[in-house]
Amino acid sequence: MDSRHDDKRMNVEDDRLSSLPDCLVHKILSFISIKHAIQTSVLSSRWRFIWTSMPYLNLSRDDFTLLPKFSEFVKHVLSDRNNQTEMSSVKLTLHGEDSDVFVKQIIKYAFSHNIQTLNVATVLESDVQIPLFLFSSRSLKHLSFMMKCSAVREYRTIVEYLTYYFKATSTWDFPALTTLYLHSVTLCCDEHNDPCIDLFSKCANLKDLTIRDCFMNGFEVVSICLPLLSNLTLEQSISGSVKDINIVAPQLKNLTITDFQHKNYLISAPNVVCLLYKGYHCLQPPANDFLSLEKADICVFYPKCAHQVLCLLQRLHSVKFLTLSLEIVEVISSVYVVHPIQQ
Repeated sequence: MDSRHDDKRMNVEDDRLSSLPDCLVHKILSFISIKHAIQTSVLSSRWRFIWTSMPYLNLSRDDFTLLPKFSEFVKHVLSDRNNQTEMSSVKLTLHGEDSDVFVKQIIKYAFSHNIQTLNVATVLESDVQIPLFLFSSRSLKHLSFMMKCSAVREYRTIVEYLTYYFKATSTWDFPALTTLYLHSVTLCCDEHNDPCIDLFSKCANLKDLTIRDCFMNGFEVVSICLPLLSNLTLEQSISGSVKDINIVAPQLKNLTITDFQHKNYLISAPNVVCLLYKGYHCLQPPANDFLSLEKADICVFYPKCAHQVLCLLQRLHSVKFLTLSLEIVEVISSVYVVHPIQQ
């Protein structure tokens, strides 16, 4: 009696799973890795091959103890997947010295299937060279590269930190891109290229840009001239040969800069609402900019003189909420008589 009851219950549950539309099943499976998604094929006869038409691909090296097992699995997934199905999203989590091969293989496949979202997170022990075809995509909307050093290298000097490696030969052609997150990316410009090349000029729809701990070799100027940019975060963002960072963003609302090097920032962003700045030296925004500023949080560790601090504060005259670091307050308080700054 119990056996028949259990069989009937399993049949009912199987029917319920089978009745779900493919798009809903795909969405449910997108929250787990592709390995676990394939394992769900035992839940229903109709689910047996449904993973092959998923527009989402979540590949994680953490699901495999041995690299050869992971390698074989990647080949299986890419070869057995329905090639007629476009790729909406790829999430790639890797670790280990040989992951460079997988990054190239998977990204190449994804770009050949009109990928829209690509997230790569790695914990590696060697640099990852990104293939050149990545610099051009008509379909890509969201791109993220994030890297953390492995535990065995954390004690080493910052010069040895690992990166994704791009050889910048031209501007990035991403007409559909709206979100770009770069962490530990190395961009190299050789003697045959313009050291002032504007990498982002063909990303006209970019709205959110984050650059963290990146290294640029051979560049003199970094230009961020984006008509629709709304959020810009530069956190210890650009080291190397870069001297000037030129920002032209008429729609920019939120600007965050953390800079412990002496870079020259040329900023044109009249609609900034929130400004967060942390660095060794005073930021010098343009005199007639930041007219819409509502909130500013300014932290300068080593302000050189009161004049620079007062110039900075004068250019933030429209701000409604202002937070200053102790070092700035001490410099201001050391001045007994403050003369009006000549225009």
